[in-house]
Amino acid sequence: MIALLGLVAGVVLGLATQMDVPPVLAPYLPIAVVAALDALAGAARALLDGLFDDRVFVVSFFSNVLVAATLVFIGDQLGVGSQLSTAVLVVLGIRIFSNAAAIRRKLFSA
Repeated sequence: MIALLGLVAGVVLGLATQMDVPPVLAPYLPIAVVAALDALAGAARALLDGLFDDRVFVVSFFSNVLVAATLVFIGDQLGVGSQLSTAVLVVLGIRIFSNAAAIRRKLFSA
């Protein structure tokens, strides 16, 4: 229940305030969001499998975001930022869809 209240409060706060992302951080925001979604999908799958551990989730959440942002930063430094960003998004997207398929199979037995 606390998590749901936190989610609602976060959405309301996000909609009520006008926050600007600095242009320097703009390339990293989509990658960080997708990495966070990957961690959430993994947590949902683990919860349905009865394997959820809050410490693993927190570490996974922050490490996914950190590794993805680091890869994009390195890509920017090497001059291949958009290609590496695309690669990171593809890999994380595959993981999200894989977790979504496992969740669907678990929920609907299909």
